[in-house]
Amino acid sequence: MGLSARDIREKLDRLVTGMTGLRDDGRFHEPNLDGTAGDYISFESWEWPQGVGLYGLIRLWLFTGRDDLKALIENWYSARIEAGLPTLNVNTTAPMLGLSVLWRETLDPRWQPVLDAWADRVMSEMGRTEEGAFEHHVSDKVNNDELWDDTLYMVALFLASYGEASGRRELVDEASKQFLIHSRYLADAKTGLWFHGWTFQGRHNFAEARWARGNAWITAGMLDLFDLAEVSKPVKDFLLGVLTAQVNALLPLQAASGAWRTLLDDPSSYEEISATAGFGYGLLKGYRLGLGTPEWRAAGLKAVEAVLANIDETGTVLNVSYGTRMGHDLQFYRDIPIQPTGYGQALSILCLSEAIRHVEPGGETA
Repeated sequence: MGLSARDIREKLDRLVTGMTGLRDDGRFHEPNLDGTAGDYISFESWEWPQGVGLYGLIRLWLFTGRDDLKALIENWYSARIEAGLPTLNVNTTAPMLGLSVLWRETLDPRWQPVLDAWADRVMSEMGRTEEGAFEHHVSDKVNNDELWDDTLYMVALFLASYGEASGRRELVDEASKQFLIHSRYLADAKTGLWFHGWTFQGRHNFAEARWARGNAWITAGMLDLFDLAEVSKPVKDFLLGVLTAQVNALLPLQAASGAWRTLLDDPSSYEEISATAGFGYGLLKGYRLGLGTPEWRAAGLKAVEAVLANIDETGTVLNVSYGTRMGHDLQFYRDIPIQPTGYGQALSILCLSEAIRHVEPGGETA
């Protein structure tokens, strides 16, 4: 396909610069419930886009061993923790995933008390629906009785990662439970794709949107779950079946460019790069781990081409949809504006870091 490891590495360097340079220009006004200003763009803010961003940077540090990345990451967490952590919710939990991986690798004593305290609060304080799933409460809105795809990436992966690293098996078991319950209500048995959300109030899937980035949280998240923690064989086997059904539905929906559209099964919706990067990462990683077919790898490499084509000279990932609330009709998703974000940068970092393993000689099974 003409992909070059050298070109990919150069784009990875740009992506880091692009992420750390993100700033909120006031385009979106989304105040938090506690009266503070919501900032879902600036690199310095403790929120879910930045949390996903930090996880991407940490994965890149682990892949490259770059000391400057490690210092950047440690300084970010140190400054944010010293300034005081925000109110606990699904989205403010996202930065804890990266911190758990950082602690696992370094065993730095600064981080474990923070991780333990947050994990304890997630288990005891986070709102729950029927059957014990986490309600998708966020900084600026309470979403009672609602399940969203995003929760698995923002909360369950943290519990799995930290539970495995710390020996707290109850956290890994809770993560497994969350994946199972969310699969029950969000995986579309008819297509294999996932709906964005479910509400127990009326018991429906809202607009029945098969939303791309929500699906990408699942593709990437399931593979990271298996990577971050030892889940029981029955749970892993079940989730692999759900994942395979999803991928089988995704492959025919990939556009000629290598991208996927923001509504996966709607040709009139725009091509969206954060989801494309998440799918590319998951497909390539799944193939490398022996869980997928050569078709997974081929589609993943096509996705890499689309991601590379959407990174500008400043290292900013283009054609990324802004944070997406729950839509009650499909037009809502078609109208989500484009905005560079930390998760767009991070998912692209994950995708390109995985891609190097497939384009360098002998790297495919590394």
